[in-house]
Amino acid sequence: MPWHPAPAIKLSVVLHAGAAAGLLAAPAYWPQWLGLLAADHAVLTAAGLWPRSTLLGPNITRLPEAAAARREIALTIDDGPDPEITPRVLDLLDAAGARATFFCIGARAARHPALTREIVARGHAVENHSQHHAKLFAAHGPWRMRREVAAAQDCLAAITGVRPGFFRAPAGLRSPFLDPILSDLDLRLAAWTRRAFDTQRGNPEQVLRRLSGGLAAGDILLLHDGNAARTPAGEPVILAVLPRLLATVHGAGLRPTTLAAAHHPA
Repeated sequence: MPWHPAPAIKLSVVLHAGAAAGLLAAPAYWPQWLGLLAADHAVLTAAGLWPRSTLLGPNITRLPEAAAARREIALTIDDGPDPEITPRVLDLLDAAGARATFFCIGARAARHPALTREIVARGHAVENHSQHHAKLFAAHGPWRMRREVAAAQDCLAAITGVRPGFFRAPAGLRSPFLDPILSDLDLRLAAWTRRAFDTQRGNPEQVLRRLSGGLAAGDILLLHDGNAARTPAGEPVILAVLPRLLATVHGAGLRPTTLAAAHHPA
């Protein structure tokens, strides 16, 4: 799809051009010109550190209005597949008749291709969460960042036979380089409406409250099957929370669906 720079990116280009012209025309004011550029970079960096920001380009934080009108929500599950946890998550989803979107790490999917295919076979969606989930993904240059996204895209498509349509950045962090890469690879950036920090918090009550408090149609919820925190009893917190969360969703008259189905209903 063609790339259309976000207004903040267009403004940044204008500021850089203006500062360059200013340095040539009035070099004595170089501290002011450099200060202007520093402020611009600070804003762009802050936008990249805010996972739900749209300043750097389109970013899905809720389902489309039509999906919300159908009382749909999206359960999104990151950092897998995990051979211990993911099969149990699939069983819980099956028992509730719920569909979910799994943002899979390419390298993990390559280690567990049969499990990755099972996710799709059981009615869920596999989407792109980068090839290696690098902690410094947002600091990558454009070529390295593209390799991370494209490698996962090719890997997941080869395993499942379905090319991902959505991308979620590791930890939700990104830079201005990401949006044109996603546009070129025909991917849409997806964040979330609410998250529970369930890679850090092993208290099921806290995780459930963060996900279900004020739950509404159109919400996108974030959980983790990979890198899941453990409860005091040693259970992956997603397994302790998911049955109760699904019961809450059902009780509210909401229907969990995949991001793809919400955006392109049959």
